[in-house]
Amino acid sequence: MASALTVLFLSYWLAGHSGVWGGGEFLKPTIWVSPSSVVALGGSVTIRCEGLYPGMEFFLHKAGQPNPQRQTVPDGTVAEFPIANVSREDGGSYACDYRSIADQSRSSHPSDPVEIIVGEPSYPKPSISLSPSRGVSLGGAMTVWCRGQHRGVRFVLNKEGRHFPPVVSDDIEVVFPISNVSREDGGSYSCSYHSRSEPFNVSYPSDPVELVVRDPSLPRPSISLSPTGVTVPGANVTIQCQGQRRDVTFFLHKAGDRNPQRHMDPAGDGVEFLITTMGWQQGGNYSCSYRLQSEPFISSEPSDPVQLVVAG
Repeated sequence: MASALTVLFLSYWLAGHSGVWGGGEFLKPTIWVSPSSVVALGGSVTIRCEGLYPGMEFFLHKAGQPNPQRQTVPDGTVAEFPIANVSREDGGSYACDYRSIADQSRSSHPSDPVEIIVGEPSYPKPSISLSPSRGVSLGGAMTVWCRGQHRGVRFVLNKEGRHFPPVVSDDIEVVFPISNVSREDGGSYSCSYHSRSEPFNVSYPSDPVELVVRDPSLPRPSISLSPTGVTVPGANVTIQCQGQRRDVTFFLHKAGDRNPQRHMDPAGDGVEFLITTMGWQQGGNYSCSYRLQSEPFISSEPSDPVQLVVAG
């Protein structure tokens, strides 16, 4: 159904359905949805359209609606079309084009279409997981698992700035493989699903998961304990992580803990993690890594581990 709407929408353009569209003198703009093309009912979303030149008037078209939205951008090259309090009727296929403010006979080709999919409260949200769960190195392979509660639905993987083709599953779960992982694959992912008959009404998105991409070219940090040796219960221990850069955030990992993310921005090129009132549950192997503040989903490889031993 979605593809049919898109084809119909594009056919309107090719037929010159609106007088706004001229001969397509300018190159087509880029269009994207932020923060995600899947939005909960009552939520908010923004459609952005970017041209190549300043001094343009942008038009946002929704399939099936004859009157486009208009936004004048005299200085920049990006027009924003916010949609607050999203309703079911806001779901659908959108595209944009632009024309010169000074010479309205000069217009662009239409953008590629994007879709807004509205979360349906009656569909329980799915769960999402990554394999391997602790991230992947550049060039490696990653699998995203999405699991729902209905069979025979179409699953959608969501990440801002990326488009993944929907996958139809006869089971209650589906796999999205990502091979040859790049820096652009790092980020926050969620998934959702919808019935085949209602492509623009879907489940609420799953809770997000973060895909952290390790860059082997970044120097590994070092880690140490103070005091060293066996620690008595109730004592305080400091774990020191040292790197070679200042523009990073350090993360402390404990082996076997699925949620290791104690993190801290350093004042210099190292940080100290204080563990107070030691108990047996704090014992184990620890390592640390860091992420670039300019690329929050790009990480160093972890340090060599240190073992924290608690007496008794």
